[in-house]
Amino acid sequence: MEQLRFFNPYAEIMQLQNRLPHWAQIDATYFVTFRLADSIPRELRERWIWDRDAWLKRNPPPHTAAQETEYHQLFSSQMEAWLDNGMGSCVLRSNDIAAVVADALQHFEGDRCHQLAFVVMPNHVHTLFATLNGAQPPDLVHSWKGFTSHKLKNLLGEKWPGWQKDYYDRLVRDATHFGRCVRYIRKNPEKAKLLTNQFILFEGERARLC
Repeated sequence: MEQLRFFNPYAEIMQLQNRLPHWAQIDATYFVTFRLADSIPRELRERWIWDRDAWLKRNPPPHTAAQETEYHQLFSSQMEAWLDNGMGSCVLRSNDIAAVVADALQHFEGDRCHQLAFVVMPNHVHTLFATLNGAQPPDLVHSWKGFTSHKLKNLLGEKWPGWQKDYYDRLVRDATHFGRCVRYIRKNPEKAKLLTNQFILFEGERARLC
């Protein structure tokens, strides 16, 4: 694969908006997390949203590197800790079910994205990938979630909780940030105290060097 492209402060930044703000650049590298709809109890999620919105009012974008670090320390880390507690149905704990998600993540390989590393956890997914040929992260995530939701609904029926509408992403800044993302994905199952048959971990050649 070509040299990875990280955040370029001199290139155009697209601020894509759903219910959460997303920064994007053409053919860049991203760390994305999406989760099952029942993975965080409503009261915790609402408190998290209130605190996050208050922080964003005090720190309107564009954000400096220091502000982005503070944001992730306050909010991303809290969300990730809740996810690792294994709340909700955790239907992805079954390898057969998780394999549906893992296969979908690699569906656009070499065309719209290049998967560098990912882990399918019992109630959420982390994926580190580079976009190709002008593809945008929201479109990729929408495709992954839409396809897997349809297939898993057929497999699980009413036991399928669906995906949470939002997702969380980071535009990878540099090689150091890339290495941290790889190691986070690699260590996530151990951090969550999972058995080897309760997750699916993938690392590409570039990730294995970190």
